Amino acid sequence: MEKDILILAIESSCDETAAAVVKNGREVLSNVISSQIALHTLYGGVVPEIASRKHIEKINQVIEEALQEAGVTLTQIDAIAVTYGPGLVGALLVGVSAAKAISFATGIPLIGVHHIEGHISANFIENKELEPPFVCLVVSGGHSHLVVVKDYGEYEIIGRTRDDAAGEAFDKVARAIGLGYPGGPKIDKMAKEGNADAIRFPRAKVEESEYDFSFSGLKSAVLNYLNGCQMKGETIVEADVAASFQKAVIDVLVDHSMHAVKKYGFDKFAIAGGVASNSSLRAAFEQRCAQEKIQFYHPSPIYCTDNAAMIGVAGYYEYIKGVRSGLDLNAVPNLRLGER
Repeated sequence: MEKDILILAIESSCDETAAAVVKNGREVLSNVISSQIALHTLYGGVVPEIASRKHIEKINQVIEEALQEAGVTLTQIDAIAVTYGPGLVGALLVGVSAAKAISFATGIPLIGVHHIEGHISANFIENKELEPPFVCLVVSGGHSHLVVVKDYGEYEIIGRTRDDAAGEAFDKVARAIGLGYPGGPKIDKMAKEGNADAIRFPRAKVEESEYDFSFSGLKSAVLNYLNGCQMKGETIVEADVAASFQKAVIDVLVDHSMHAVKKYGFDKFAIAGGVASNSSLRAAFEQRCAQEKIQFYHPSPIYCTDNAAMIGVAGYYEYIKGVRSGLDLNAVPNLRLGER
């Protein structure tokens, strides 16, 4: 019988300090997350300096907790996987430094993992039957990518946002209608009470690239609508604004994704990233994939937002391919998917 491979994973790219232990790339033995949402809500968004300081306070604690919860010690760990980009440079450095220190002290191999690769890999945790190739839509506060997953660790980005990411647009619109931070979950909740057809907001297409996204114009259209109502003294129904805006985002994400799946000839499609936990987005994809006879995969909400389990999964597939990082591993805040 082959030996089980245990990966200790660390994630600190933004405002979650997280550690996990993953067995054989698909089984999560522990997944500890220390969230900073309540702290950053005071400022209406993530403050990088505050995030970095909080990571320093929490990093050792979450690592110890993850090992304890998994019932293992460092002597049983085969490799340490850590997010080294993209993300906030100060936040990334905390996780990378911790991983390098443990690797140096113990001799355990170190593996730098791309944050977006982690999000894509989250789909492997609960969908044991899912294997590449497939198309994956990564939607989060900082990214809107359409990716062809050719193999484990092998990706081709076929579409990306030209301006605001979907999650960024959610946050900005939420702020404009007085919902505050974090915008995505609050708009998702409020939209359930509104009429999605009440206001016709634009669906942008990028002429020279059929898979690219653009949400800046949509965000501006919402702000112009709100300003127009205020100038005319008209009543603003926030729930209708939230529902109509959300539908405009979802329509574009679904249309572009389904177009890509059909054009590339796949019958499997997955979503990943923080916005992938949006209930209306999931429902829209479930309906469309059922119509098109495409298998639809998505992680549970806990694996959509930033977590270390997904980094452990991605790290496992790098480990078995023989990928290792040196102790000169550094944070790369603008790291592109597929780069090393």
